Amino acid sequence: MEIKFQYNKTSLQDINKQLKVRVKALPTLKNKESALRMEVKRARDFATELENRIEAKRHELNNFMKLWQEFDASLLSVKQVEIITRKIAGVKIPVMGEVEYDIKPFFMFNTPSWYLDGIVMLKAISELQIERQFYIRKMKILDNIRKKTTQKVNLYEKVQIPGFEDAMRKIKRFLEDEENLSKSGQKILKNRMSSEEAL
Repeated sequence: MEIKFQYNKTSLQDINKQLKVRVKALPTLKNKESALRMEVKRARDFATELENRIEAKRHELNNFMKLWQEFDASLLSVKQVEIITRKIAGVKIPVMGEVEYDIKPFFMFNTPSWYLDGIVMLKAISELQIERQFYIRKMKILDNIRKKTTQKVNLYEKVQIPGFEDAMRKIKRFLEDEENLSKSGQKILKNRMSSEEAL
């Protein structure tokens, strides 16, 4: 990205202002990037931990596989999942609230006695799966924002700040050269005028 400028003091002031803004914003952007990186890692680790807990629950359910064949899966369904929005490093993230279930009525006398325990087990595993999905979503959102922040840090650090510094250097040199030429021209004119007066 080439920075467009003119060789005058107004352009020098504009570039200096833009440079100061970027230099001042750079540490904040770097802090945001590192905070986002840390949050992405936390979300990834917690999603992995939830996956392990889900697998443990599934293994626990497999012990009762013969019983689950007679279980009516339509008894329990997720009715609603409350979504709470929180901000992490200035980014809005969905967080799981309460999970509301719809339990169809069933007759306790016609069904096996373990059905209530089965519903509790299914609720537990489904909540873990829903929470895992929230953490995966959180991880993706934060990682996307982190990538954009990293791009902005790189743009400022490697392109714009050096570009503005280079433009300022060129303008200053040009203005100094112009001033030196003007002074030299004045000296030459003064010398000519004094030599003409002497004649």
